[in-house]
Amino acid sequence: MPRTEVKIGGFGGQGVILSGYILGKAASIYDSKHATMIQSFGPEARGSACSAQLIISNEPISYPYIVSPNVMILMSQEAYSKFSPELASGGTLLTEEDLVVTRNLRKDVLHYSIPATRFAEELGKRLVLNIVMLGFTAAITNIVAADAARNAVKVSVPKGTEELNLAAFNKGFEYGLQLLKKEPVAAA
Repeated sequence: MPRTEVKIGGFGGQGVILSGYILGKAASIYDSKHATMIQSFGPEARGSACSAQLIISNEPISYPYIVSPNVMILMSQEAYSKFSPELASGGTLLTEEDLVVTRNLRKDVLHYSIPATRFAEELGKRLVLNIVMLGFTAAITNIVAADAARNAVKVSVPKGTEELNLAAFNKGFEYGLQLLKKEPVAAA
């Protein structure tokens, strides 16, 4: 796998940083790849903009900062407005369907969306929307193996929530696989 730059954006309280941590752990510990992560968040604990930026590669990573993300996972409108212009040419944009309205997407962008919050609520905990998004990301992008991501989820979430989080991951993963059976959604 070539160097893949990933940016995850949303607001505090959505589990953006945890998502980056889990994705990096899945790559580096369970998928025999190299990974770096840098996080950014506002001064408030919840509600402010935040992002996690990862690089995943088969080769050692000498520069840990992303330049032009190939994959962007956005879970809030503010994150979409702020970060979507950074997406690399031919990049993949993954959005939370109910929280992000896409406008003026470039023609070269592959865009997929998922009602992650609704799925999380159906599972009984809105807070697992980030794990639904991780499953979706694993299915659509294949940047980490599904089993590697599941292992990282199991060891990274609070004790007693493993089953719920794995159900959330699997819900997102299955939804992503179903979307891939259809044609990719091109930018409008």
